[in-house]
Amino acid sequence: MFVARVRSKVTKVSWVVAGGFAAWAAARILAADRLRRTDTPVAPLMSFTPQVASAAPWAVLGLRLAGQRRPAATAALAATALGLAVRPRGNPRTQPLARGSVLRVITANLYVGRADAETIVGLVRQFDADVLFVQELTEDAVTRLKQAGLEDLLPHAQPELRGGSQGSGLYSRFPLGDGPEVPPVTSAQPTALIELPSGEEVELVCVHPAPPALAQGDVTARWKAELAVLPAPGERPRVVAGDFNATLDHAPFRDLLRLGYVDAARQTGNALTPTWGIPGKSPLFALDHVLVSSACAVLASSVHAVPDSDHRAVYAEIQLP
Repeated sequence: MFVARVRSKVTKVSWVVAGGFAAWAAARILAADRLRRTDTPVAPLMSFTPQVASAAPWAVLGLRLAGQRRPAATAALAATALGLAVRPRGNPRTQPLARGSVLRVITANLYVGRADAETIVGLVRQFDADVLFVQELTEDAVTRLKQAGLEDLLPHAQPELRGGSQGSGLYSRFPLGDGPEVPPVTSAQPTALIELPSGEEVELVCVHPAPPALAQGDVTARWKAELAVLPAPGERPRVVAGDFNATLDHAPFRDLLRLGYVDAARQTGNALTPTWGIPGKSPLFALDHVLVSSACAVLASSVHAVPDSDHRAVYAEIQLP
């Protein structure tokens, strides 16, 4: 009697485990974060998909060792689906033939202006960056970046300060003109047109939509709407960079890519490197991205720690078509 009860409990727990992985895989494949009835709980949780995908094979092994064949088979299907969605991000993609100028860019969220300015400027100097995109830019951060020597490297600036975490800015080695029109959202999203010495022109968009929230439908709806206002690339090459508050596992972000963009980290096989986390802890999610028009070739990308910020900076080297 006792053995039968234990077996029954083990079977129930096994199905709970297998069902959890299966539900997660289904939510990811069916893009449940796009649907109004399920987006609020699903959208924040989808950020954990790489971690769930890593845990799934271990769950399958545990269920098999416990003799739970059917739950193990269910979990194995879920593990396969999640693996197919996540693992390719670690493999570089073939780049299009591009013979234009090379543009080097960095994006960094300054954590309400607290990020170490010396580190940011050091990265600009290290990579000889042409453009710096910054989010959560404050008046104090503008001053500290100037004191660290940013103006000497990138003398052309287009800051847009709104107070608190809503400020953003563009810093450039070359003069900035009027960029593409982007509807206003909660945070500043400045745009510009940069003309390179070769005569090539590139459109720049600094991005910072509101984040989704686990139990606040209006906040999640705003997140989706603010991602949706970003326009498709036009005739000129375009770089859209910043803190998207979204990963490749979020359907609204994948919808944005389908407009004609590619993710620099995905192109170079670095898309599993996280860029955001609790300060002082290991980063968890890849929320910061550099997107470029699909005709551009991505030569390199990397992620770099920034003291006093909850985000890491993202660097990308792009060759124009």
